[in-house]
Amino acid sequence: QVQLVESGGGLVQPGGSLRLSCAASGRWFSINAMGWYRQAPGKERELVAVMASGGSTNYADFVKGRFTISRDNAKNTVYLQMNSLKPEDTAVYYCNTEGRRNSWTNIRAYWGQGTQVTVSS
Repeated sequence: QVQLVESGGGLVQPGGSLRLSCAASGRWFSINAMGWYRQAPGKERELVAVMASGGSTNYADFVKGRFTISRDNAKNTVYLQMNSLKPEDTAVYYCNTEGRRNSWTNIRAYWGQGTQVTVSS
């Protein structure tokens, strides 16, 4: 059973920091990209940051310079360090992983259950 387990969300004041973690448990043949998306109330889900297996990254413009994505391939875990948080960063943050469970299956996307991040004074 493949599962993405997220942790690290919570309530933080503006200007504060949080670190999200997402561990992809279960058996994997290969994992390609790992990343984070977010969805605020009444808005569509949007990309925050993604990292390929080779280490290249892509960030949304609204987090550049504030958020940093990293991953530990040995642990199949991706992290999101969020600094200088703003109230508009408030959203449910979802972990996303693209990979194969077996050599004969297609690459597909898997989603975590989401973790709430609230930035408020």
